[in-house]
Amino acid sequence: MLRFVTGALLGLVFTSTLTFAGTSVPQHQGGSNPWLIQNGNTCSVVAKGAGQDDGPTILEAFSVCGKNAKVQLDGYYVVNTLLKTTGLQNVEIVLSGTIQYTPNIAYWSPNSFFLTYQNATTFWLLGGNQLHLHGGGTIDGNGQVWYDAFASSGNAGTAGGSSTTFARPVPLTVSNSTNVLVENIHQIGSPFWNNFVIGSSFVEYRNISIVSTSFSSSPAANTDGWDIYRSDHVTIRDSNINNDDDCVSFKPNSTNILVSNLNCNGSHGVSVGSLGQYAGETDIVANVTVENVVMANAQNGARIKVFGGNPSPTSTAGGGTGFVRNVTYRDYHVENVDNPILIDQCYSTPPATCAQFPSTLNISDVHFINVTGTSSGKEKGVVVSMECSAECEDITATGTDLTPPAPFNASYICQNISTINELDFPCIS
Repeated sequence: MLRFVTGALLGLVFTSTLTFAGTSVPQHQGGSNPWLIQNGNTCSVVAKGAGQDDGPTILEAFSVCGKNAKVQLDGYYVVNTLLKTTGLQNVEIVLSGTIQYTPNIAYWSPNSFFLTYQNATTFWLLGGNQLHLHGGGTIDGNGQVWYDAFASSGNAGTAGGSSTTFARPVPLTVSNSTNVLVENIHQIGSPFWNNFVIGSSFVEYRNISIVSTSFSSSPAANTDGWDIYRSDHVTIRDSNINNDDDCVSFKPNSTNILVSNLNCNGSHGVSVGSLGQYAGETDIVANVTVENVVMANAQNGARIKVFGGNPSPTSTAGGGTGFVRNVTYRDYHVENVDNPILIDQCYSTPPATCAQFPSTLNISDVHFINVTGTSSGKEKGVVVSMECSAECEDITATGTDLTPPAPFNASYICQNISTINELDFPCIS
């Protein structure tokens, strides 16, 4: 079937539909790709169907509509091509459909975009200025095949990082960007971290739903909700996260961060760090507010995690320096959490190494306000554990109300805290 609809007599506009073997193929106005429809400054991608790769057409849409334009993604897209959409300027991305990355480990592991830090890689590298990604659609990482393969191989990097020989890509990375808003998006089945913000400023996420859980006996490993790295003025709010690792992680050089109104289930907490992993590097996390969080069925609640020291100048497992400063956890409710409040300066480091080479990263000006709820009892009665390798200064707590399960009584471990008199619970060393 061939159908034409003509417009004005001068400058005719044609829209057409070709039907081959029962498949409707829209024709591209002014171009050769039948799966890309351009209407003014809007590019719409039509899904090919039948398991065919829509990645090249998505890339073409961003190439054509990469400035002062809109990209419409309203179909069910299969993607088996790296999405590198950078250098964008004032682009609205309306994802009302689904982007599903193929479970093709043989392709993605070597071909996803390498991001260096902790050997992270990504399916989609999004970058530019004045970007708005929204629409109520879904990003599907097809994670189950990765969880099963990882459980069999155990091929991981240090401290929850990826491996160069078994890269597990991040579904969405915002890189080298300014003024970005991501909202009303569903993310499911991430092979690794769900979101990575790197080298960016003024980035906001809101109304995000994350579900990265396994349907087999293989756990969904390292499925952080967000990881922020070398970025400034990042906001994450009004979202629901169901995963098995950090709900949010403030990695090195994260500054001026707001996390507000999150529901986190099954996670490892909202964590500062890990920091100090790389010898010779200076890691900074400063000016962070975490408020109105519900943390349920989790390993940790409000956490700061820092590697111990290391004698090797080339270590990738500790020995870095830096500081954590001006961090506030406020109105933070925990339910069935192993470690409701945790400061750990011997993270992922043998105790003997920490004893001989303690961390030199400084922690100060940290405030826990109205941290309430219940622990799981995994640590018996311990509901607070703050163990600093050197003296932590200006650590305060008010409104703390944490209860372990019976028969335990609440206990609070404090080591090298200079301001014990500003904590509203009785410390034991």
